[in-house]
Amino acid sequence: MATSLARARARGRSTTTTGATRVSNARRSRVRARASATKPPPLPFRVGHGFDLHRLESTTEFPDLKLIIGGIEIPHDRGCVAHSDGDVLMHCVVDAITGALGLPDIGQLFPDTDPKWKGQTSDVFVQEAIRLMKIEGYSLGNIDCTLIAQRPKISPHKDAIRKNVADVLGVHESVVNVKAKTHEKVDSLGENRSIACHTVVMLIKD
Repeated sequence: MATSLARARARGRSTTTTGATRVSNARRSRVRARASATKPPPLPFRVGHGFDLHRLESTTEFPDLKLIIGGIEIPHDRGCVAHSDGDVLMHCVVDAITGALGLPDIGQLFPDTDPKWKGQTSDVFVQEAIRLMKIEGYSLGNIDCTLIAQRPKISPHKDAIRKNVADVLGVHESVVNVKAKTHEKVDSLGENRSIACHTVVMLIKD
């Protein structure tokens, strides 16, 4: 009787071991398949999304701060706190382009721990993103930006912002769209303590 029980237990252990081995082998096969998979051909188009937000502080308390949007300085009693020029729209554009290319974000490409980017104008970052885009063989199809700010009113400055963004990107103005929304006085955006931007970009294979 004891011998029969021992044999049954041994068979159970063997079955369990065999099952575990099969699972392990299957996992290894999947890993090998992923590792050996060839890089897919370039897509005819790629889409990227960018987001950025900067804190706003009083220019009375911090007179060196400025509010720069799309390379245009906007008169306001608050300015962006940032390592570079704090241009929330341009930073967002960079993230959208690099995101579409599957590349690191602006914080990794231009870290705020590097003193050479201190106070840097954001068109430098945008031009680098365009350079990377061209290396990958893509061109800008269109770009759509949505600014979120309670104050100041962006509408009077939208045309100038749009034109400058297009100039920096090296494209026709029709490729660029700029919209603006308030945040209905909710949270830091609605209380004029911050400003944010969302950007969607489509890249087209050359």
